[in-house]
Amino acid sequence: MSTAVQPTSSRGVLPPPTNMLGARPTSRVDGATLACFFALSMTLIPARLIFAKLPLALTPAMLVGLVLGVLWFCAQMVDNLGVAKGRSAVRTSMFLFALSQVATYGYSTYSYLPQDELKATDRTFITLMAFVCVGIAVCDGVRGLKRIDRVLKVLVGGATFMAIVGIFQFAIGFDLTKYLMLPGLRLAGDISFVLDRSNFRRPAGTAEHPIEFGVVCSMAVPLALHYAFRAKDYGGPQWRWWFCLGILSVAAMQSLSRSAVLGLTIAALILIPHMPRGRRWRAVVACGVFVVALRFLVPGLVGTLIALFTNISVDPSIGSRTRAIDRAGAEIAQHLWLGRGMGTYLPTKYGYLDNQYLGTIVMAGLVGLATLVFLFLAAGYAAMRARLTSNDPQTRDLGITLAACLSVPAISAATFDLLAFSVATGFAFLLMGCAGALLRAVREENQIRGVLA
Repeated sequence: MSTAVQPTSSRGVLPPPTNMLGARPTSRVDGATLACFFALSMTLIPARLIFAKLPLALTPAMLVGLVLGVLWFCAQMVDNLGVAKGRSAVRTSMFLFALSQVATYGYSTYSYLPQDELKATDRTFITLMAFVCVGIAVCDGVRGLKRIDRVLKVLVGGATFMAIVGIFQFAIGFDLTKYLMLPGLRLAGDISFVLDRSNFRRPAGTAEHPIEFGVVCSMAVPLALHYAFRAKDYGGPQWRWWFCLGILSVAAMQSLSRSAVLGLTIAALILIPHMPRGRRWRAVVACGVFVVALRFLVPGLVGTLIALFTNISVDPSIGSRTRAIDRAGAEIAQHLWLGRGMGTYLPTKYGYLDNQYLGTIVMAGLVGLATLVFLFLAAGYAAMRARLTSNDPQTRDLGITLAACLSVPAISAATFDLLAFSVATGFAFLLMGCAGALLRAVREENQIRGVLA
């Protein structure tokens, strides 16, 4: 009697994929479902809305992240729920980042902190832990290439909704966020979702700030492009992904943010050289047509974007950032290794840094900076390693696409305070988790093929 050969891992038979809640693989609720819910809670609900009856400023997305962390921890206690175990560079980097934040939080709160700084560091610590939980849960709990695709497609859809809200804010000054005030939530502060720059409205969509809005749209653009080119392979109408791509690209430009433009440029420099030759030239031509069309559709917008870089020497915001380096130097010398506490360097009190790497040295020390850099490197490695070890064209394209997406927050973190904005931070950690999940899926698929060969 012959018996079927089952693929095994270092821990025995590979667990059934795509299951975080103990249901069978045919269940509709799994780790990917929860990740989708997190993505939608970040984009459909305005970022400034927090729970009204809680003492902490807790957003719905943060609550979902904490729930994901609890479920992941419970799933790690057993071996039959389908959650991945074993080594992962992405998960290791997130654990190290979390440990550095715990050390910084303990160091900063051990001594006296003013009440406003203590409150800020409490909220920052909880926010970062919630998003670390998301990244780890996605890395281990989203099993299989189809479920990873599901999460990323929902992410693109949510970002497109945010972009549409921002386009309305830019074009006609209509702020849809006023009608998205859900029961049980309240607005944290009286902050407008529409600002001004060079006679243009600067939209924020459902994000906290136009810069964050632009960076989030830029992170989603490579994914929309991937699914637009691969629509026939995935099935379903192709036009909807081109629609998402157009909306996200326009919204990123309308944010009037250097960070968004810089992020899109870096993403393009990563993506275009890895495209097939025919597609590569079409992409270059499409970029040129997009810029020309934007110049005619929104007179003055392209010129304003160019002026953001050509007039950088006389821009007041650049002068402010230069002075911030001098202010930060004294703080770094006093708290070199663990920093003064994440969130304690209040912009209204000490001035804006507008540089996450510099801010991390100030608030989390060299240890925090090293773990933050390792986060981006580990996620980028996972995405590129998945591309190199897979023989499937769709998976290879997805690997380089995730690498391009992750380059946006990695580069733009040098031009704005990334971790101070919950939507951009949540997007970054979700994409990191997807990169780790993709590498796991490719390795498991290769292992199964090796056993069956």
